[in-house]
Amino acid sequence: QILSLFSVHFLLVFLDFFPEYSEAVPGLPTSYAAILRIKSGSSSLASFNSKTRPRLSSPSLGSVSSPGWRGAAQHYYSPTNLYHFSETFKHDESVDYGPVFVQEPDDMIFPTDSEEKKVSLNCQARGNPTPTYRWLRNGTEIDIESDYRFSLIEGSLIISNPSEMKDSGLYQCLTTNMFGSILSREAVLQFAYLGNFSGRTRSAVSVREGQGVVLMCSPPLHSPEIIYSWVFNEFPSFVAEDSRRFISQETGNLYISKVQPSDVGSYICLVKNTVTNARVLSPPTPLTLRNDGVMGEYEPKIEVHFPYIVTAARGTTVKMECFALGNPVPTISWRKVNGHNPSKARLRKSQAVLEIPNVQLEDSGMYECKAENSRGRNVFRGQLQVYTYPHWVEKLNDTQLDSRDPLRWECKATGKPRPTYRWLKNGVPLWPQSRIEMINGVLMIHSVNVSDAGMYQCLAENKYGTIYASAELKILASAPTFPLNQMRKTIIVTKGQEVVIECKPQASPKPTITWKKGDKVLRENKRITILPHGSLRILNASKSDEGRYLCQGVNVFGSAEIIATVSVKEPTRIELTPKKIELTVGESIVLSCKALHDSTMDVTFYWTLNGQPIDFEKEGGHFESIKAQASSADLMIRNILLMHAGRYGCRVQTAADTVSDETELLVRGPPGPPGVVIVEEITDTTATLSWSPGADNHSPISLYNLQARSPFSLGWQTVKTVPDLISGDMESAMAVELNPWVEYEFRVVATNKIGTGDPSVPSRVIRTNEA
Repeated sequence: QILSLFSVHFLLVFLDFFPEYSEAVPGLPTSYAAILRIKSGSSSLASFNSKTRPRLSSPSLGSVSSPGWRGAAQHYYSPTNLYHFSETFKHDESVDYGPVFVQEPDDMIFPTDSEEKKVSLNCQARGNPTPTYRWLRNGTEIDIESDYRFSLIEGSLIISNPSEMKDSGLYQCLTTNMFGSILSREAVLQFAYLGNFSGRTRSAVSVREGQGVVLMCSPPLHSPEIIYSWVFNEFPSFVAEDSRRFISQETGNLYISKVQPSDVGSYICLVKNTVTNARVLSPPTPLTLRNDGVMGEYEPKIEVHFPYIVTAARGTTVKMECFALGNPVPTISWRKVNGHNPSKARLRKSQAVLEIPNVQLEDSGMYECKAENSRGRNVFRGQLQVYTYPHWVEKLNDTQLDSRDPLRWECKATGKPRPTYRWLKNGVPLWPQSRIEMINGVLMIHSVNVSDAGMYQCLAENKYGTIYASAELKILASAPTFPLNQMRKTIIVTKGQEVVIECKPQASPKPTITWKKGDKVLRENKRITILPHGSLRILNASKSDEGRYLCQGVNVFGSAEIIATVSVKEPTRIELTPKKIELTVGESIVLSCKALHDSTMDVTFYWTLNGQPIDFEKEGGHFESIKAQASSADLMIRNILLMHAGRYGCRVQTAADTVSDETELLVRGPPGPPGVVIVEEITDTTATLSWSPGADNHSPISLYNLQARSPFSLGWQTVKTVPDLISGDMESAMAVELNPWVEYEFRVVATNKIGTGDPSVPSRVIRTNEA
């Protein structure tokens, strides 16, 4: 029966308003299907920024759910993964550097019936100087000037009125500045369309009752994938799938394992494009029953099965189909040979589809589909192979080398199959040469020169994807020059000292260093050495080392020299008196510092206390520096305090050397406060106390006093004790004649022959007992 034009139109409108009848996109995550579902005539382009991108391959009965279209399960590119070293450094616009991608082109599916007649392939890079852009299609540069349909806007390629014949293919962005070029990932531009079925009348299919049948869909030309469903007789009667009926989303065909009288009618294949949502209907295929009897029982015959080898990317969803004709209707079962079905596996469509979500390497193996009825069974086996896209383990770093240095770069990636490596220089393949070796991801250039400078990319690839890592190689090549601080100067040292005359020219390649004294070339010996960086070291200097020294640096690009004059003086000697001093708080003293030095050099005196410079303005007038004469200086210390004890130093500095001497000042004073006072025992009139001795400040403690304070006393009062006199070697005593039921605090004061010191911290408040 042929549907009327009105019925067809009504059916398509119905599917727009009730999408549940059109089914979900088989084998694809819902989120991905949602991205691709763009209404016919939409002003938006169907683009996707997936982690992978497919290459076209022939359809198979095994489907892999991944960001791509059906039939491309076995060939995917992974995301382009560009790496550049020192990103913070490269945001500094005062520094020059080669191009770095900020945005690369994404795969694009363009609906041919879209009202938006432009395709935009985005590309953006940064660099200093600002990079320029070119584009390649299928490896050939696009001449943007010669075709009005192409335009370039800040690196992005705009194609007006795109044509599948002219414009489909692989696109790459090439960005360049003075340091070199880098090539972007390949982006696929594909066109989405859905043709019409042939209008030729389809022949009726006639079978006996109980026989199995396959109704062919024979879909029209389309891109990318399509969804299949079947209409029975007329709208809205869709074929419902069960154990007896199955629609393959790989072939589009309708399979009925055992035909019944109720199956007689007209069947129409409906296909829908997953990008444009366009739908077309096939001409009807009539199904009739022969009148020569009922088909007898027969064993299952598997008509739909997955490929002998199913490949899937790790993390995707695998769907394997298996359906058989037979009488009675066969039962389908699945198993993993030599193992167990993954626990996450699900059976769909009356067990005709085995679905494994988030497939992993351990899910690989041989799978078996078994169709069985009372007349026998049939088995099909196929291999599931799970692959992984290349993934970087070790990337490249930007490198700066001197001319003639060796370069060794290594990039390392994992993947299954194991990735192989290719190298690009400035976007062009790099090949082995006499100086250049490439072995398993390692690039070695022996003795680099200026021509080796540029932008390099390492490509790691397996049959399923390619990833990129990029880095910049800078080659330094310059004649020697010297910093201003190394130019002509005079070095003054004393006899016996070590002399180092700096000679560190900036040059690439590293220059050869030659030293001369006067007109004679210096030869190294036990005392005279040329250090690795070029400076000259002279040990145990003597008068014979005085003179004019010249350092010359030479490389292939030129030479430069510096001159230094060395003068050797007698060493300075110093004496600080008196040597060890003991004083009492309040006394004063003068320290005298005398220097014996070369008369041609000035001397400067510095005073220190415990290694720290004395600040004469902040010491409250206790210190005064007195310059007695050119070669001596005195330090006056007035009204000495305990805090002034320590090591006093006099440092004498000349143009040639620095010498110092020290003396020790010991200051005697009253004792410091005793340690914490503890109430050991309390009665109604006594308190037993203990403490720890404080500092005696270089005069032994001779006596302790106990003091108490209560709410009824006028401040701190000395209390009677047992013993009456507490000698300096004691650390406990008893306070007596206290009042009952009164709160007291106690403290201890120490005395030596210099005087009485500060009291201890008070004890905790404690109450005497009741009388």
